[in-house]
Amino acid sequence: MEQNRRARLHQLLIADRYRDSGSIVALVCARCVMELSVTGAGATVLSHLHNGSDGATHPSRGLVHATNPTSAALEDLQLTVGEGPCLDAFASGGPVLVSDLTAEGAHWPAFTPGALALGVEAVFSFPLQIGVMRLGSLDFHRDVPGPLSRNELSDAQILTDMATHGIADELAGRDTADVSWLLDPHVEVHQATGMVQVQLAVNAETALMRLRGYAFTHDLPLAEVAHQVVSRTLRFTQEEDRS
Repeated sequence: MEQNRRARLHQLLIADRYRDSGSIVALVCARCVMELSVTGAGATVLSHLHNGSDGATHPSRGLVHATNPTSAALEDLQLTVGEGPCLDAFASGGPVLVSDLTAEGAHWPAFTPGALALGVEAVFSFPLQIGVMRLGSLDFHRDVPGPLSRNELSDAQILTDMATHGIADELAGRDTADVSWLLDPHVEVHQATGMVQVQLAVNAETALMRLRGYAFTHDLPLAEVAHQVVSRTLRFTQEEDRS
């Protein structure tokens, strides 16, 4: 049964690629929207870059593809607040399935209000992994509550495998900790973190927390705050810490 579903999706993806020369990951995300009755899909590469003072390993992220602005905004929101289904799926190595986001407010107190404000009612995240190596996550959302059906869940796992191999091909020859190849503003977050480290003489974790705090306080996407830092229109100072 699963082999038949896998063969069907593989043939559909071949047909998609015949019509569109875009990346495999982009085509898989588009196919997810069609096959899973979801509103949007996004694929993200994550890598463990450093250990924080709490002893935990904190991932950096680059967006590979999003099917619509809401999907991109969801990925950015998780990066800004440091929590959400994408990070949980990456950390656990298993899918995170939330059919009614309003019931998960206590689990993600910072992510959930922002996601609901974007019109998102359900979220589903699947880890992109080959063996024990995790590359990131494939994330879906719906604008109405409701679980994935058994067939949709099976197809989601198959499509996640396809996205994983697509990303592995794009990563070919690169260190998984190097996300500089991603044409995405999230790359600037890493640059900005390093700049804030120097400006405040703090470690990377604290610098990222300062960026997140500024973004949250000023109701800005983290990518926008990072761009301001990199373009030198925003500078963090020790005086601000003492005020």
